[in-house]
Amino acid sequence: MQTYREACGASSAVERELGYDGWGRRLRPIRTRTYSRSRGAADSRSAKIDDLVAMTTTINRKIIPMGSRTRKAVLVVHIVSVGAWIGIDVMVGVLVLAGWFSDDPGIQGLAYQALGTFAVVPMLTAAVAGLASGILLGFGTRFGLLRYWWVAVKLAMNVVLCVLILVALRPGMADVVEYGRSLAAGAEPQLDVSTLFFPPAVSLTALTVATVLAVAKPWGRIRSADARK
Repeated sequence: MQTYREACGASSAVERELGYDGWGRRLRPIRTRTYSRSRGAADSRSAKIDDLVAMTTTINRKIIPMGSRTRKAVLVVHIVSVGAWIGIDVMVGVLVLAGWFSDDPGIQGLAYQALGTFAVVPMLTAAVAGLASGILLGFGTRFGLLRYWWVAVKLAMNVVLCVLILVALRPGMADVVEYGRSLAAGAEPQLDVSTLFFPPAVSLTALTVATVLAVAKPWGRIRSADARK
């Protein structure tokens, strides 16, 4: 003869098979989450970012961490090179303003000759030194190169500025020198030098933003797809 508990257990089992709980309420079916093709495409795109982050993380782990003195020395080189870069940009801006607004053709010619002769090499040297020391700091410290958004943005800006010096600024410097010589000789050469305002303006703006990013360190860490899930 069944006890009361056994009878209740058998009754509950029958109700569950019919789709009801122990109180006579219909059970809701468990819904499984399905992912669309768009979600799969987004995952594939984010996988590329994860590969870059994992690559730099692996590289950083393989390199021996910097000692305190080495890290400070590289940091000094980075700060000095970026400071020199800013100073060179200011000098370029002064020469451009002197050549554009001066009423003396001799001063105009001298400004453009100095600009075309001495601007590119020091600027490119400071830019490459800042880029190389920044990469070393990324490899030798916990910040890495693609671990934090502010570091990645600074790296991208530095690379873009170096490319612009080589591609946009350097090729036209010979014409600027000849333009300055013609002005100093009293001629009226035909050359559009108004575009020379852009290099110091763009570079100073980018370096100011990079300095603010280095101090504020905004936006946090670059999260992988697994972390976002």
